[in-house]
Amino acid sequence: MNDKSRSPRLALCIPAYNAAVFLPRLLGSAQKQEIPFDEIWLYNDCSTDDTAKVAERFGARVVHGEKNVGCSGGKNRLLHETTCEWIHFHDADDDLTPNFTTLARKWMQQDSAPDVVLFNYECRSYEEERLLMLREFDAAALQTDPARYAIRNQINPYCGLYRREALLRVGGYDEDPAVLYNEDCRFHMHLAFSGISFDAEPEFAVINLERQGSMSSANKEKCARARLAVLEKAATEARPDLHREIGLEAWLNARHLGAFGAWDAMKKAIALAKRMNVQTPEEESKGLLKIVASYFPNLGFKSRARFVRWRDRA
Repeated sequence: MNDKSRSPRLALCIPAYNAAVFLPRLLGSAQKQEIPFDEIWLYNDCSTDDTAKVAERFGARVVHGEKNVGCSGGKNRLLHETTCEWIHFHDADDDLTPNFTTLARKWMQQDSAPDVVLFNYECRSYEEERLLMLREFDAAALQTDPARYAIRNQINPYCGLYRREALLRVGGYDEDPAVLYNEDCRFHMHLAFSGISFDAEPEFAVINLERQGSMSSANKEKCARARLAVLEKAATEARPDLHREIGLEAWLNARHLGAFGAWDAMKKAIALAKRMNVQTPEEESKGLLKIVASYFPNLGFKSRARFVRWRDRA
């Protein structure tokens, strides 16, 4: 059978560190797929628990790291280990609906399939599985200008279906420690800036489970600092007509950094916004604060952060 007559294959790739307690849920949902994954891979990032044993018990192929490299390094390692034409990255503490692979294969079998397909997802609480929100992607915007969309919207890898060859061509994940905690946004921006094509699946087939103590919820200031690093990189790679979007995001980033009292990074975010020719915080709230922030942004954001802290203590 030649390659053209063979159906494209799909790999589930999971970077994991001390995830033994979460994996049965995810790997159980992988086993319940209407059409099986062709391969299931797990990168064991020097875990100190039974992550590897649990994964092997569910039939996953385990790659053992020699040193802790983080989720970006783990994804890149799995990208090179698998030979499947398509990849779905998934966090160890999230979930899949049984129809994920069925929907994915419909895309994979298209002659003109895009390089990236984003799946709508449900956000639920980890313990009670209470629905918190629904996330839907704008297919028309992704088809028209994925770079603009990636700058203004959070895109996580647990909702993506990726053509492996396209990821290899542009270099996979950025392993720069500066973008850690916002590495997924960096990944999708870089893909879009590199000319990778995007689309969206209208059905919901992914479940993001929110829990206390997760990497993002426990490191909010680090996430904001990483966001600044991502935007600075975007400023050097994006088309000039996207600079306004980067500037608007930089103003939002400055506001978030100010909320944590990260004044050094806040000043850099404001400088980036102005360098992108967005001189005022247009998405800031109206009133006196906006006027102050427009002319004296450092003072404005510091005042806002101090007011919020005073209000929360009151």
